[in-house]
Amino acid sequence: QVQLIESGGGLVQPGGSLRLTCASTHTDSRNWMSWFRQSPGNEREFVAGVSTTNDSAYYGNKVKGRFSISRDNANTVSLQMNNLRNEDTAVYYCAARRSSRLAVTPDPYDLWGQGTQVTVSS
Repeated sequence: QVQLIESGGGLVQPGGSLRLTCASTHTDSRNWMSWFRQSPGNEREFVAGVSTTNDSAYYGNKVKGRFSISRDNANTVSLQMNNLRNEDTAVYYCAARRSSRLAVTPDPYDLWGQGTQVTVSS
């Protein structure tokens, strides 16, 4: 069974950078991969997504211009996070779906990683 495994989370000061990686244990037919995040008391929020068929990318408004999503190879997607802010603190989840259409809500995604904690604090 395919699994998504996130890595790269940690503690960083405001203004700093982190790079998250999502690795799929097997190559499969999912055509869209995204990052979501969730902080205590808040709903899971779309961060960024990338098409595995044409590498087109889409970003949430709060991270546009600071974060960059990329597909490193057939099984790995990364999220480069720059100029981090306190409000970026959350658990970050990798998710995948078979459709090639963009989805910015969690429900259409059928495969999720376990999450990795990102804490931005001085």
